[in-house]
Amino acid sequence: MTENPTPENQPQNDASERMDIRTIARLANVSIATVSRTINRVPTVNTKMAKRVWDVIEKLDFVPNTQARALVSGRSKLFGLLVSEITNPFFPELIQGFEEIAVENGYEILISSTNHDPKRMSHCIRRMLERKVEGVAIMTFGIEEPLLDQLAKRKVPLVFIDVGPDRPGISVLKVDYHHGIRQAVQHLAALGHRKIAFVSGPMQLHSAQSRLAAYTRSMNECGIVPDPSWIVEGDHTLEGGAAAMEKLLAQENLATAVLCSNDMTAIGVLHKLYRTGKRVPDDISVIGFDDIHIAEVTMPPLTTIQMSRFEIAKAAFDALQSQVESPNALIGKREFNIKTELIVRESTSYPRGTMEHLRKK
Repeated sequence: MTENPTPENQPQNDASERMDIRTIARLANVSIATVSRTINRVPTVNTKMAKRVWDVIEKLDFVPNTQARALVSGRSKLFGLLVSEITNPFFPELIQGFEEIAVENGYEILISSTNHDPKRMSHCIRRMLERKVEGVAIMTFGIEEPLLDQLAKRKVPLVFIDVGPDRPGISVLKVDYHHGIRQAVQHLAALGHRKIAFVSGPMQLHSAQSRLAAYTRSMNECGIVPDPSWIVEGDHTLEGGAAAMEKLLAQENLATAVLCSNDMTAIGVLHKLYRTGKRVPDDISVIGFDDIHIAEVTMPPLTTIQMSRFEIAKAAFDALQSQVESPNALIGKREFNIKTELIVRESTSYPRGTMEHLRKK
């Protein structure tokens, strides 16, 4: 049975008229079922009819009741996204990428920030369960497995960074820290640096342990034995970077270059060096990790190791979507590789006093 085309003079919506799918169906001259399928983006809907429906929805400024749709369809089309902290620019950039991909694919996202607090994380997980999320991307660079059992036992697909439980429905994004950090150490070594310090992240985080291990291995590959005093624990904040640099400056065996576990740490290092009258890169070279957008506009622009937020967001979304929409949704644990790459800018140069440095001057 075909539906009549839209009349040229389409009835105008009265302010008192209730805006629901019945109204939309009448104004678009289609069936209620067609409106429902269009709103739910069922691909078999006739394209001309779907356009009429969306034209009316736009004209009425109609907002579909997603919760009611979820009750009818049994699907929320909602993914949870857990991040460590909003104040670190890395995570808003990750959230933006994840949201853009989700919207393009007809999904919504529920965002929560844990602030590295297990109690807050428990609250976030409960909130997501109450909202009937179909999957959760846990982008916290840390794992609190007892809490995550709340999700796992309900067979909610999960995506982790670095490590995750070995269970069905689990996907893990494996970041290749070693590749980017090796490039950074080799870059500094090629410039003539042999005293290369490292400011780590909080050592209870698996990602911080992995980055430190990559630094140590890369130094050994270059024939450089790292002095233990060159390794200082930070906390991935501006303040932590400044405090770590203060410790390094107090040492007799002063490093000529500093490799940082993230860009926020590196920017804190730059600030401390500026405050103490040290010039970057003339006195000390600095390298970050992440390649957040503001790394391009620091003074000087920061040499850093790029870990693409968009690549992480896309891999996380693809993993969740395939788990949810595949007939064999809860398959075994899967891994996705995330690349890292050195981006050379202006915060690295030859060590002070070397022939190359003098020639450059």
